[in-house]
Amino acid sequence: MTNYIITKWIEPYVLLENAKKNYQMKDYTFDGFNKLNVKKDFLKGINSPSTFGLYMKNVNKFYLFNSDTSIDVEKFLKDTVGLSDGDFYTTDNRDEPFDKIDLGKAEAAFLAA
Repeated sequence: MTNYIITKWIEPYVLLENAKKNYQMKDYTFDGFNKLNVKKDFLKGINSPSTFGLYMKNVNKFYLFNSDTSIDVEKFLKDTVGLSDGDFYTTDNRDEPFDKIDLGKAEAAFLAA
């Protein structure tokens, strides 16, 4: 699994609206009491190359996107959102995106299968 952590400030709606234009979306709303259970359900949905998840700072939702074809998240970030290599980094650590966002050290993360 590769996760893309965005460190450059970006408007959350820019990420969300660009993804919604291109892929089918489902959202998972959480609060302080049910976040871990909702997160487990969300992560179960990221199960193929045609799905990815989005988690953003200061938004109490996880977003799951899917397509009929394989999704190239890096290409989406660069070509559709307009980010460059220095605006995000990748990690295989599944906890790091959540930790960085919850600590305010990242703006958003895309989680891919």
